[in-house]
Amino acid sequence: MSTRTLLSGLLGAALLVSVPNATAADADTRSVEYRGLRLAVPANWRVVDLDREPDACLRLDVPALYLGHAGTQADCTGRAAVRRADTLHLEPLDGAPPRADIPTVEGLGVAVPRTDSNEVRYVLRRAGVVATVSYGDAPDTVRGVLGRARTVAAGLPATAVALPAYDGAKSRTGQEAFTGEGFDACTAPTQRTMDTWKAESPFGAVGIYIGGRARACAQPQLTADWVTRQAGAGWHLMPIWVGPQPWHSSSTGLSTDPSEADEQGRAAAEGAVDAARSLGLGAGTVLYNDLENYSDRATWDAPVVAYLTSWTVRLHELGYRSGAYVSASSGAKALSAHHHQAPEAMPDVLWVARWNGAASVTDADLGLPGGTKQWSGRRRAHQFRGDHDASYGGVTLNIDRNRVDVDPSVLGGGGGGILPLPVPLPLS
Repeated sequence: MSTRTLLSGLLGAALLVSVPNATAADADTRSVEYRGLRLAVPANWRVVDLDREPDACLRLDVPALYLGHAGTQADCTGRAAVRRADTLHLEPLDGAPPRADIPTVEGLGVAVPRTDSNEVRYVLRRAGVVATVSYGDAPDTVRGVLGRARTVAAGLPATAVALPAYDGAKSRTGQEAFTGEGFDACTAPTQRTMDTWKAESPFGAVGIYIGGRARACAQPQLTADWVTRQAGAGWHLMPIWVGPQPWHSSSTGLSTDPSEADEQGRAAAEGAVDAARSLGLGAGTVLYNDLENYSDRATWDAPVVAYLTSWTVRLHELGYRSGAYVSASSGAKALSAHHHQAPEAMPDVLWVARWNGAASVTDADLGLPGGTKQWSGRRRAHQFRGDHDASYGGVTLNIDRNRVDVDPSVLGGGGGGILPLPVPLPLS
């Protein structure tokens, strides 16, 4: 889950147009036309044509305008973003996926509650497009780009098109007891990839990033139907929330003040539960908080423990179970050292990154004291290899590789399962 910046390709010249009689105020922008819309975007933004580059990754840490439906995102790497950027993704309304991980509203005039993922989707019906906005500290800049867009050509849809609605599904569990290998990737793989890897790879578990302010990649494949289909195919699901991190960043950083970190943990739990419910992941599901490695333990141990214990307590209050993804050399040691102070507030499952190539969950592999009872009894996972390409059945992904030994039935409480979603707002 290391951070790596991927350089996306630039849009071909066909969609870039010059603005006649440009004023000095326009000097730092360039004009882009898409489906009859003209937008003035900051000059430093990348512009990526997804129809021409179907493998391009929709990065949330690089200022960019993405045009068209997302493809395979095969070029995605990295997991957490040190700084979130302003990004805008425009795609035709016809064929837009029913995203469940971020709010979707009709039109720019609708008030949208600020979410802990710093993302929102707008249905712009007159233009026949869906606009997905991602931002760092505040949405003002990217919303301004949208608000100043102008219609310059005809060709709007003759009839209204609605986003496909999630049709509900019978209750399923996405977290049966599992011991074996799993993988996680920056973005949810396509259904073809998931089917191929289920048949050809050694993996039976998949980690998927459902939100959080430090999430590095957009999730155009991630729908409630995607979750249901993977659970039905027998995948053990590991939903991951990428909340504030132990680094100094105005958009993605954790507070060094334990009391403020405690509040951030509660907010992260509430955001993760909202996303999980929207995806059909019901009460009892283990939700994992991705908290990256840090070297300055004197500064970060106290806020990290405050954050993850608050995350755990709030999840339990909301009927969910808690998991924490941490490094063996930092977060795991901090949690272990404070375990005796509040064992009931410790994460239910410990997922530790130590890239030593050992596919096991021993105390040593997880950076825990030898012979400890902490997180014993099928409550562990070990990320033993990170950030590499793997190919099965002719399909290649950039993944992290894990050994998983988790049985939710030993954690107590909760019912688990995938729940039908409420009927969404009509968009026609």
